[in-house]
Amino acid sequence: MNKKSIALFASGNGSNAVNLIYFFQNHAQIEVKTLVCNKSDAPIVEKAKALGVEVLIFTNEEFESGLTVLQELDYRAIDWIVLAGFLRKIPVNIIRGYQNRIINIHPSLLPKYGGKGMYGKFVHQAVIEAKEAKSGISIHLVNEEFDKGELLAQFETEVSSNDTIDSLAEKIQLLEHKHFPIIVEQTLLNQ
Repeated sequence: MNKKSIALFASGNGSNAVNLIYFFQNHAQIEVKTLVCNKSDAPIVEKAKALGVEVLIFTNEEFESGLTVLQELDYRAIDWIVLAGFLRKIPVNIIRGYQNRIINIHPSLLPKYGGKGMYGKFVHQAVIEAKEAKSGISIHLVNEEFDKGELLAQFETEVSSNDTIDSLAEKIQLLEHKHFPIIVEQTLLNQ
């Protein structure tokens, strides 16, 4: 039986990418085949290499066209793309090439605090400023609109009156690390 293969897309530190690599390391049906990054100096690059995952680096221009990226993914027989802290909009031709096969994680309870410019600390700051009682994560399929693809799962946490951007970020990251690999696994195995 052929394993379903994942290309992780990440741009920064990559804690979710590392978590996914560990989760699928000895999985019978799913493997992380490659990590795609748009920054050669991103900490995730060396982390992925150290964990035995092939790393592909593309310039922002190569991402914009999407053609080279699609060719490389096709060459490696990648079945799914999982966005794990990837800070670029995915070009339309990649979305169409992987229709309903791109999974993203977002650090809010969508549709709240989604869209262009809403990532990381900017989301947490907006949640705190709005005095929300809850925040959380949304795991969704990617379509051609920012953060508007089909929701696969949401998990929430309380926001206390004394939460800071950093303390809320820690709560959100705990949810991400706990739930993201499981939802990716369930989604791939159910397809």
